[in-house]
Order: sequence, then C-alpha cells, then structure tokens
Amino acid sequence: MYSIDDKQYPCCTSLTMKYIGGKWKAVILIHLIEKKRYSELRKACKVITERTLSLQLKEMEQDGLVKRTVHTSKPPLKVDYELTPFGKTLIPVLNAIAEWGTETAEKNEKIKKTEN
Repeated sequence: MYSIDDKQYPCCTSLTMKYIGGKWKAVILIHLIEKKRYSELRKACKVITERTLSLQLKEMEQDGLVKRTVHTSKPPLKVDYELTPFGKTLIPVLNAIAEWGTETAEKNEKIKKTEN
C-alpha cells in the first residue's frame, strides 16, 4: 500500500496511474517530451478543451511532472511548459504506450484512422 497526501494506492500500478491516468494526461505529457510554449501545446492538443488542458497542466505541475516558466521580459506574456527531471522518467512509459497504440491500430481492423 502506498499513500500520497492521505490518499491510498493499493499497488504500484495505481500509483503510476495517479500521475498519468485519465483521458488526457499521457497525451499532454507525450507532447511535452520537447519543451513547448502554451500556444504550441494548445495546437498540438486541439481536441482538448482549453479549460481541461489548463487544469491538467496545473495538476501535473503540482505533481512535479511539468515545469511552467513565465517570460515577462516583454509583452506579450509567454509561457513555456516542459517535463521536469521527474517527468522525464516517464518518457519510456509514454513511448511504450504510443508504440502499443500504433501496433494495435495497425492490427485491429475495427480501428480506422481519421483526419481531424
């Protein structure tokens, strides 16, 4: 059993899913393998609502996975997001998830690739 802030996790898998679980966290994290400005991330994740993207980024920042940098030197305000060293430890996991998804999509005739 593991706990964070009094919340219990029965196994390592549930602990991992605390960090990357949900519909969008892994998608956002894989886009942040390379540092991105908020506007670039917004374009890369266009199916995610702006509110959801902002909430997920804040949550992952609180979890120590993502670093947010605000550049205030001159208008307009610019914000960068990047993985922290802790967040970078997820890169092999994210790549494995993406690879599994690609292989599954190629092998399963029920899955059709569409253009957005």
